[in-house]
Amino acid sequence: MSWYTWLEQGRDIKVSDAVLDAVARVLKLDEAERAHLYVLAGLNPPDPAGRPGAPVSVQLRTVLGAWMPNPAHVLDRHYNLVATNDAARWVFGFDDDVQNCMVAFFTHPIYRGRFTEWHEFAPDMVADFRASAARYHDDPVFGQIAEELCSASTEFAGLWAQPDVRSRSQGIKAITHPEAGDLTFEYSLFRLPDRADLNVVLHTPHPDTDTEEKVESLVVAHPG
Repeated sequence: MSWYTWLEQGRDIKVSDAVLDAVARVLKLDEAERAHLYVLAGLNPPDPAGRPGAPVSVQLRTVLGAWMPNPAHVLDRHYNLVATNDAARWVFGFDDDVQNCMVAFFTHPIYRGRFTEWHEFAPDMVADFRASAARYHDDPVFGQIAEELCSASTEFAGLWAQPDVRSRSQGIKAITHPEAGDLTFEYSLFRLPDRADLNVVLHTPHPDTDTEEKVESLVVAHPG
């Protein structure tokens, strides 16, 4: 394709994102080749979204397992819980009813009840969800989840009506566990380079607390 060759030669050709995406589809470019095409055109490459609904890789599940005895889990862009290690299930109370962490945060009594400072944490949760909805403005699922939650939770409806937008990549979670007592974690959220639709959330015990010892005891009490 002469047009593509001209781009590689550095000729001054003005194109839109839509044109580049169409070219990528015609040429059947993979994510790396598509990103290179955007760079040639002088545009920022889009995030590699991966295939929505694609299973979590064995390598990523291995990482979650290796993070034990500390909690770790993976969320998709809609806050669906797609993978977790045993510690995350024990600490946060994930059960078969927790499929979407945003919905569960407002409606699931066990998961909601584990957050010691729920009312302080809730505004950041909703502001982050709004930021994701803006990032994927053509994705109707965010609106569907928000509509569902507005009907189910007056607290969510009130926060959703506010304009706050924040993207969270790290912070503190204070948890009250029925067996272990008060736990405090520092958490970090990572977006995978080749799966921008997934967020890996890793938790480490806060160093100024006895959380590490309590979590280790919790793991011993729930082997396997």
